Amino acid sequence: MSAVPDSVTRPRPGTRTRRRRPPAPPVARRARPSLVLALVYAGAVAATATCWSDMTSISGLTGALAWAGRLTGLLAGYACAVLLGLMARVPSLDRGVGTDRLARWHAMGGRYTIVLSVAHMLFATAAHVARSGAGVLEGTAGLILDGPAMLEATVALLLLTGVAVVSVREVRRRMRYETWHYLHFLTYGAVFLGFGHQLTGPDFAGSAVMSVFWYALYVSVVTLLVWYRFLTPVHRALRHRLRVAGVRRESSTVVSVYLTGERLDELGAEPGQFFRWRFLAPGMWWTANPYSLSAPANARFLRITVKGVGDHSGALAGLRPGTRVWAEGPYGALTAARRRRPQVLLVGGGVGISPLRTLFETLPGEVTLVYMARRDEELILRDELDAIAAARGATIHYTVDELTGSSGGRSVPLTGRALRTLIPGLAVHDVYLCGPTGMTVAARHALRRAGVPGRRIHVESFDF
Repeated sequence: MSAVPDSVTRPRPGTRTRRRRPPAPPVARRARPSLVLALVYAGAVAATATCWSDMTSISGLTGALAWAGRLTGLLAGYACAVLLGLMARVPSLDRGVGTDRLARWHAMGGRYTIVLSVAHMLFATAAHVARSGAGVLEGTAGLILDGPAMLEATVALLLLTGVAVVSVREVRRRMRYETWHYLHFLTYGAVFLGFGHQLTGPDFAGSAVMSVFWYALYVSVVTLLVWYRFLTPVHRALRHRLRVAGVRRESSTVVSVYLTGERLDELGAEPGQFFRWRFLAPGMWWTANPYSLSAPANARFLRITVKGVGDHSGALAGLRPGTRVWAEGPYGALTAARRRRPQVLLVGGGVGISPLRTLFETLPGEVTLVYMARRDEELILRDELDAIAAARGATIHYTVDELTGSSGGRSVPLTGRALRTLIPGLAVHDVYLCGPTGMTVAARHALRRAGVPGRRIHVESFDF
């Protein structure tokens, strides 16, 4: 555990320092989720336009099987491009849609992609077998070995299926996050192998427009991936030169890591956002984990507050001052931009208080904080929260499941009736949620029962 030097002081809650913030670059604009979905659906229509136009020429069962193979193949190829584009970490998407929502779309789209790819294989194989008159096994083997880029496509489908298997919740729970994360990169290899096969279809052989559309789609996605997932992090690492300034223990299991660097005010981090942190220390450099800022960013330092629940988070307590850090971001849409009402309720659980602490200090208007924990010692950053509340005249409710004589909190059941009693006029509030998955699911249900519309309940989770 390293002490935080005087040059990087603990933030003074409740006081705001004036600092110049550079204007946000154009890429930081927020894309509307409804517009993103409309573009995705419109692209699917464009990708299958030639197939639909040939529907009237279908003749017999073999023709129907071949046409269904064409349609599912086009949709599967288009879905692969969309899957990669959603996770390219484009700032306008991330800030407008939200990282967790993008991840959910990605996961759902992945399931559709597997279904479409398997359906394409079955329809195309059935059509080939019907035309050739060979047996099922002989016809299938011949198609894979002799069909245009079919062997590569088969390997691609196997890779995609393997990624789908390790992404099943029950399987993933048994794996380390880092292992799952790097296995997920096989998706890139699958898409690369399958691309050549896609261009052998009849929709591209007879249409230069479709070929140009397909190349433009994939080149655009690859460009976004290279720019935002590789070049941008390298550029920021060289420009900001982040390093660990010190580590402070907040509780027996939670530490705060202070980081300094150059031109930190140019990062454009908003309260509520997070970075993906890669600490260039032995055993840690090969993985990047998402941690929220637990204090408003300023020109002198950044701070994250993390609970040691795994190998990576547990190793943060042993970081030495001067350790170099790569930070990708800022990411996340749990910011003031989601607010629509003057009254705001923040509901945090455990170390999920980190992004809410920054919002508690910076959101204007009437703000109430409900901080939930199992035990009193899990209420971290309490001195800071109390100081912020006193400075701005805000209200905090500490709730703990296991009351002790020194708790100062109370046990409040997570129900709609209890929340309405605790927070007068709850139904007209915007609500920000952050905490363990079980707590946020229960809180969302209780808030809906209390009359808060779903569109005004804002959640961001790292359970990707």
